Formats: sequence, structure tokens, C-alpha cells
Amino acid sequence: MPLIQAENLTKVYGTGETAVTALDHVNVRVELGEFVAVMGPSGCGKSTLLHLLGGLDRPTDGSVSVDGQPLAKLSDDALSKLRRRKIGFVFQFFNLIPILSSIENAALPLLLDSVSPTRAKQKAADWLTKVGLGARLGNRPDQLSAGQQQRVAIARALITDPVLVLADEPTGNLDTKSSDEIAALLQQVAKEWGRSVLMVTHDPRIAAYAERIVLMRDGKIVEDKRNAKAEG
Repeated sequence: MPLIQAENLTKVYGTGETAVTALDHVNVRVELGEFVAVMGPSGCGKSTLLHLLGGLDRPTDGSVSVDGQPLAKLSDDALSKLRRRKIGFVFQFFNLIPILSSIENAALPLLLDSVSPTRAKQKAADWLTKVGLGARLGNRPDQLSAGQQQRVAIARALITDPVLVLADEPTGNLDTKSSDEIAALLQQVAKEWGRSVLMVTHDPRIAAYAERIVLMRDGKIVEDKRNAKAEG
């Protein structure tokens, strides 16, 4: 069974003459441990797809299942719990809390899930070390580079041991060198740590790190191809 299965996924904003179809009967599967990049021009529906797959928004039509659970059948509370425990989110602008240190930012999802502060900080330190920030545990976001802040965000996304990481333009706010480092880290998340990663990007160079590239246009998938270079 695929980790993610979306069938006839449709999202329409507005009604009548002003209605806009952001997604038009999209079908997509993602296997466990697979790194998939979703590409396409601005407004093609890639971020809408990511939000629907992550349960951040409800589709107008069609269905999404994550780890065998149909999202439409979950209550808001159950959906919130699934997002918190099975899905890690990484965004373009990091979304770190300015007054918290790296370790406090990374520990936050566990603290919100009633894990003890001692256990949460230990696990945060472990993940920050894995993503290359073992020497920056006490630094606040304003004491870190943009690339380092995104590493904190990735550690925060991984701390609950999710099966799925959804990354929306994770390199969009970074320079070329940092972008390559973050793309390589997401590749490691899939290949070495066994998480599925679905990344939205407009950058072909960053998409090339993924083993599968899905191209979108006008709310539809127009191509879905393996990337032999990344797989090799």
C-alpha cells in the first residue's frame, strides 16, 4: 500500500463565475521512503496539492489517504493528531519562534504533544546533531544563517518520527550553496532515514535531487517520471 494515495483530487475556490479550479482530478501515489519533487509554474496547483496531502485543507472532491488512513473520515481532532505525529512540515520561511533557541524550537512539537521537557530536549539535540547543528543548540534564529535556520526547521519536522515530510519551497529563501545543502539533506531524510519526502519547488536544479519528478500545469499532472540520476 502506498504511503500517500490521492485519487481524483480536486480543489475549487469560490463559486459560480468567480470559481477557480486550483486542482483538477489529480491522481498521485508516494511510496514509503520515496523522495518526490513537484514542479510547475506559479499558480499551477503545487502548493494546493501539498496542503491537501498534509490535511491542511479539505478537497472539493476526491480523496487522500496517508498511511492507510482516509483523511476525509477523520474528525478535526483526529486529523490534527495525524498531522502532529505522522507528518513533518517544512516551509520556505522556516517559521521558527525568534525568542527560542534551536533546541527549544526543534523540541516544540513534542512539548505540544505532552512529552516531558527533558525527553523532548534530548530528542531535539539528537536531531539537531544529525542535521549538522550539534554546535548550535543554544543559538536563537537571529544568530543563525538562513540555511542553518532551515536545518532547525527540518529537525523540528523530524522530531516526532513522522512517516512523511512535506516541504513547500524549502530552498526558496536560500542562496545556491545552502539550497544544495538543504536538498541533499532532504535526500538523506528519504534514503537513510526512511521517510517519504514530497517537495514543492520551482527550481529544476533542486528537483534533480529527488528520485521522482512530478510536473504540474493548470491544476493537472502533465508528467510523472523517475529521475535515474538521483536514483543512481
